[in-house]
Amino acid sequence: MAEKYDVLVVGAGLFGAVCANLLAARGALCLVIDRRPHIAGLAYTEETRGIAVHKYGAHIFHTSDAAVWEYVNRFAEFNNYINSPLAVYKDELYNLPFNMNTFHQMWGIKTPTEARRMIAKQTDKRRDTEPANLEEQAISLVGRDIYEKLIKGYTQKQWGKDCRDLPAYVIKRIPCRFTYNNNYFNDRWQGIPIDGYTNMIARMLDGVEVRLNTNYAALIEQEPRIAERVIYTGCIDEFFGFRLGALEYRSLRFETEELEINDYQGVAVVNYTDADVPYTRIIEHKHFTFGEQPHTIITREYPAPWHPDIEPFYPVNNPRTESLYNAYTELANRRSHIIFGGRLGKYRYFDMDKTVKEALNVFRDEL
Repeated sequence: MAEKYDVLVVGAGLFGAVCANLLAARGALCLVIDRRPHIAGLAYTEETRGIAVHKYGAHIFHTSDAAVWEYVNRFAEFNNYINSPLAVYKDELYNLPFNMNTFHQMWGIKTPTEARRMIAKQTDKRRDTEPANLEEQAISLVGRDIYEKLIKGYTQKQWGKDCRDLPAYVIKRIPCRFTYNNNYFNDRWQGIPIDGYTNMIARMLDGVEVRLNTNYAALIEQEPRIAERVIYTGCIDEFFGFRLGALEYRSLRFETEELEINDYQGVAVVNYTDADVPYTRIIEHKHFTFGEQPHTIITREYPAPWHPDIEPFYPVNNPRTESLYNAYTELANRRSHIIFGGRLGKYRYFDMDKTVKEALNVFRDEL
């Protein structure tokens, strides 16, 4: 039975959509499938009462790569949203990322010299030894006050483990800005598609056949030679039937609420860093697009353990999982007609611009 398509793309998220778009532009016949009932993967946005709701958590596009920025602007007009989240610890409110506003709120100081001195007082004793875990690493970088109030509880909720049981490299660095600048990202370009990510990815897939609610394994069982090549963006361990064991992931649970008020929190993202608060953050979606609706929609994000029946969000990178992933990569290398890519295929967390960059590179080097 001859192949029906040149390339089968498994996953209609950002990585798969970019690959399919580039291939179709060069004349390849592509089929894109996704097990979900919608395109756009975790970047999926859904309009509810005039508000673009980020169904799988906040997605803010930012990059310093001119080629990536030029590419995504072919498919969307971006607004000038600047990510300036807040952090709540008990009844205290702080600006993020850590900057002079944060330090003033924490210690009442006003100058960069004072801020550096306060941090140094809490880190000097730890500089002679290599941090043994995340707690020691964080304190060595920003001191105990910031760690206790703004890092400890949030991190333990996010990963489901005590910070002393997490490896130091989870926090390789913590950005500290000694300026009064609340812009979370340093990238040259930043924004959100004015009509949402779903429409942006739909334009990428314009003219490409897409089948939703379609499982890869079931499709291949029915049509084993459906395509000459495969781009697979799902979990690499699932592809191989978990034959070497399951990789580790963390998941999220969302509670979304419509409120008949104009404004709930005055900003798009507020992190809750107290361990006693079960969710990690609240998103108010209208602020991503400067909405002026008389109502609002908020979403609380709850970190959750992962199991194969729910969405994997974050790879849990540690020596065991890195070794296991490398073993799966050895199996993958034996299948030259299949390319594994994206967050789950590569078992690596990617920002959105890095996802686009990886897809551009894969198209250039392998397709």
